[in-house]
Amino acid sequence: MPATAPPGVGHLRGDEPFPAAARRALGDAQLRRNLRHATTTIRGKSGAVIGEVPDWQELRAAGAAIKADAMARLPELLEQLETAVAAAGGTVHWAADAVEANGIVTGLVRAAGADRVMKVKSMATQEIGLNEALEAAGIEPVETDLAELIVQLGRDKPSHILVPAIHRNRAEIREIFLREMPGVDPGLTDEPAALAAAARRHLRQTFLSTRVAVSGANFAVAETGTLAVVESEGNGRMCLTLPETLITVMGVEKVIPTWRDLEVFLQLLPRASTGERMNPYTSMWTGVTPGDGPQQVHLVLLDNGRSAVLADEVGRQALHCIRCSACLNVCPVYERTGGHAYGSVYPGPIGAVLSPQLTGVADNASLPYASSLCGACYDACPVMINIPELLVHLRAQAPHPKSEAVAMAAAAYTMDHPALYAAAQRAAKLSRLAGPRGRGLPPPLSGWTASRDLPNPPPQTFRQWWAER
Repeated sequence: MPATAPPGVGHLRGDEPFPAAARRALGDAQLRRNLRHATTTIRGKSGAVIGEVPDWQELRAAGAAIKADAMARLPELLEQLETAVAAAGGTVHWAADAVEANGIVTGLVRAAGADRVMKVKSMATQEIGLNEALEAAGIEPVETDLAELIVQLGRDKPSHILVPAIHRNRAEIREIFLREMPGVDPGLTDEPAALAAAARRHLRQTFLSTRVAVSGANFAVAETGTLAVVESEGNGRMCLTLPETLITVMGVEKVIPTWRDLEVFLQLLPRASTGERMNPYTSMWTGVTPGDGPQQVHLVLLDNGRSAVLADEVGRQALHCIRCSACLNVCPVYERTGGHAYGSVYPGPIGAVLSPQLTGVADNASLPYASSLCGACYDACPVMINIPELLVHLRAQAPHPKSEAVAMAAAAYTMDHPALYAAAQRAAKLSRLAGPRGRGLPPPLSGWTASRDLPNPPPQTFRQWWAER
């Protein structure tokens, strides 16, 4: 297995580091308004329905325990899943990386004699760049999730795990539909119901005429070989039942041991993600049922760096993620920069710890620093992933400039010599000359105060206070 996801394919690496991308995003006032409105709304809904559950903390602990158990027994559970899927008439394919997964899916679509596929919203297929691979092979992918459709028609990229078009307001969506959607009513308004109706008319013929569908999976039950997709629009249900061939691309970490484990996650996921008590559409399928639904069912198990994450006893927590996006909705950094600044299909706090591990920290070295370490993500996570701990863990692995190593060595030497340390404390009072915010410090020290206030030194050190007493 490759240690990390291969470069040059998929959407795990950005074209520029987070600080540069974030600075540009911060200058977009419309983007910030869109994000603030959307995340505030989702937080309010989620908080209300979570408050109704008396044992929410116990549910979180149960979810964390199930995921930890699954990761500890991952090879065993994946083999059990493969056996169960095959026994139910499905076919399992193993993909070491994005290149192999794209090749498998493209080959299956060609074998089905199709030149178009309809897609259920899937982070895994975004991760591997499946749409681009299909298009290169002359196959048209059609996104059926409304937000994903908006992103696709707008030739854009997703900026949120749950709501890929969260950075767009309804006026912008109307303009995209008028410009890109064939046969749309020129009098289309920006009312949500009108936009949804336009998308429904556009997709209806696709649902009825497309013979191959590609989905992701929220969960896979090793015990029974059952795959599950939860969604809110019904497009997923159409894609999972109407076509002749169904291909599911799933990260290996989505497996859970037993059917009963779904009881926990189907309570946690909707409340933490959409602020609903349950998902409007929860679809489950187990292999092939003659005469009912797809008659060719394929499951592509994707590694693409996950084995490398699993090998890190601290970092493997990131594989517990159930893609609810709760951490994004409470993160003050994400709310101001949006998802595109992260350069990965996985934005926000979870992206800041998952993407660097999938690619190798050196390829996403700035992401572990895209956080204030306030801990709001840890409090919101329904499976109790300690994201602040992971951020600090990955910062230690990120490459550091030699000047930083020299500065840290000098600080360590100073603190190890009391007389020198006392002299340094006295010298620190000179920092008052830099102004109340430290803006007058010369380079390279000015790099620190560009985004931080330099605290004023106290009028008296502890040593001086102690000596007086």
